[in-house]
Amino acid sequence: MAETVLAAQLYTIREFMKTPADMAKSLKKIKEIGYDAVQLSGHGPVADEEMKKMLDDAGLVVCATHTSYQLMRDEPQKVIDQHLLWGCMNPAIGGLPGEYRNAEGYSKFAREASKVGARLAEAGMTFSYHNHSFELEKHGDRTGLQILYEDSDPKYFFSEIDTYWVQHGGGDPAAWIRSLKGRAKLVHFKDMAIKGHEQRFAEIGEGNLNWPGILDACKEAGVEWHIVEQDRTYDLHPFESLAISLKNLKAMGLK
Repeated sequence: MAETVLAAQLYTIREFMKTPADMAKSLKKIKEIGYDAVQLSGHGPVADEEMKKMLDDAGLVVCATHTSYQLMRDEPQKVIDQHLLWGCMNPAIGGLPGEYRNAEGYSKFAREASKVGARLAEAGMTFSYHNHSFELEKHGDRTGLQILYEDSDPKYFFSEIDTYWVQHGGGDPAAWIRSLKGRAKLVHFKDMAIKGHEQRFAEIGEGNLNWPGILDACKEAGVEWHIVEQDRTYDLHPFESLAISLKNLKAMGLK
């Protein structure tokens, strides 16, 4: 395991992860920037063994992935074997499948996904859920995100709170992270800035989120991996964006 609590979400550089040759170059650039760990997401087709070799050649570990929920549910052993190959114990899903996006669906998914998580737990792995802002819509007296965590089994249904999207939905990222103590091994770090009337993704520390509060909440909740992602980098090159976020997070005391 790398001596780090920081990782780069490879979705940030998805335009440079389309072919195996691009992946190999990009992974080495991530290492050169100063990251020792990554979350696999948004890359093109490649054999699991080839991905493992490229990661090893770059000197990177995989802290988590974004993996298809359908694959986790229908072929759990395939997911387990793949993640064991990569040395990764934290498969996560990138979002709620569309058919569950209603009041009944949230509760149904929470129960179903808990069973998926229980299967992964047999191999020592966790199942984590990555949110956007639509889960902050209320269904009766609860938001979708509340339903997911209240109706799921806390032993098997973990979180990957996304700081930008919680803020975008009107929530408090620090409060959400703190509320999931013991279930929050992973957190997505994204900042939010305002340009005119537009909410924009920003490098960590370059926007308006309450990073001292978020970092304190992560410590209290037992977060193991702080994963840097930026869905859009606007005028900056994605690698430059990741470098700025890393520099600022190190200045905040993370390594």
